[in-house]
Amino acid sequence: MSPSPPAVAPDDTLIATLGFELLELGPERATGRFSAADRVKQPLGLVHGGAFAAFAESLASAATYEAVASNGLIAVGLSNHTSFLRPVLDGTVHAEGRRRHHGRTTWLWDVDFTDDEGRLCAVSRVTLAVRPAPGG
Repeated sequence: MSPSPPAVAPDDTLIATLGFELLELGPERATGRFSAADRVKQPLGLVHGGAFAAFAESLASAATYEAVASNGLIAVGLSNHTSFLRPVLDGTVHAEGRRRHHGRTTWLWDVDFTDDEGRLCAVSRVTLAVRPAPGG
């Protein structure tokens, strides 16, 4: 079964707006990055916590979708818990997600965020619901 065309053009999504790059999307590991540009910062000049949370969910959702789409399924966010450990002011934010659980209806991912020096800056735990694709 081939996936339906996207409801929103890729260039019009949050992923594109915030400059998120999805680099590796596998069923057990996913990686990506985004620039600590002004568009992802809060007024004090730090990368906004919402950027970390949004990227964690985007990365985990995309990797899960890639793994389940051939079965006529989609992945959507169910829970996202992000903790912030160190601010990022400039450079690139790097993300590495590891799948912790994959069940019939839920997948669980842990995502670590590091700065250009490899320091851990934030951690996220994302739970995804796996459901039949609309119209499928």
